Amino acid sequence: MTNYQDLIDRLIDLAIEEDISTGDISTNAIIPVYTRATAEMKAKASGVVSGMGVIRAVYERFEKDIVWEPLVQDGDWVEPGDILLRMEASYRCLLCGERLSLNILQRMSGIATETAKYVRALEGTKTRLLDTRKTAPGMRVLDKLAVKHGGGMNHRMGLYDMVMLKDNHIKIAGGIPQAIAAVKRNQPLSVRLEVETTNLEEVRQALEGGADIIMLDNMDNASMAEAVRLIAGRAKTEASGNMSLERMRSVAEVGVDYISVGALTHSVKAMDISMNIKILK
Repeated sequence: MTNYQDLIDRLIDLAIEEDISTGDISTNAIIPVYTRATAEMKAKASGVVSGMGVIRAVYERFEKDIVWEPLVQDGDWVEPGDILLRMEASYRCLLCGERLSLNILQRMSGIATETAKYVRALEGTKTRLLDTRKTAPGMRVLDKLAVKHGGGMNHRMGLYDMVMLKDNHIKIAGGIPQAIAAVKRNQPLSVRLEVETTNLEEVRQALEGGADIIMLDNMDNASMAEAVRLIAGRAKTEASGNMSLERMRSVAEVGVDYISVGALTHSVKAMDISMNIKILK
């Protein structure tokens, strides 16, 4: 079992090594160690906040007695001008963590905000929004945490925690029945099994093989509606492929359980957030 907090800790350590390494030579040359300061982070755009807990961990790498005053929580909606947090620490600490913390908070909040748009499109339906593995390398745990803050659900974290038989697996195995049989011979029954399908015959094969989730990949709405009727609740259904915000509602109305959207994390637009630092008199 992967320890996700351990992944976050390692990510923060790597980011600090990448950005600061042996020290902030500009700040250390100019600002005395004892100089104290306050800082505010402010939203400059509307959106869902994500990453508050992560950036606190960033700052606590530099200074343990930082005064931390969050005014919003992860998952909260904010408007331009809203203050997200206030903090007090050494000026050196605030400057060292400024860019790293903003990079994290802006990226995660951008993902959470985009996720919230898709979730709103699904309101009133039974369909839930899923993310994918199309994440920034090394940042998947943060990307997926942001999806949750935006109201979405996490699909598998990686290749290790769920079986998903896609076209290349099916092709080399000789077909869906053969691929499912190979999995059942070699994997524990407690691991969920998802099968990618592209037509109704493949849906039937996945259903007969005992798939837990059947992915309806790049199907039109009429084909997905027929697949949902065929499956009749005997497996969960996931619509995938070419899922735009404009199309979400019509896909949900065919009755699928999930819609997965890679754009939540692979095409991130960072949320605009600023940080202002002032010396304590």
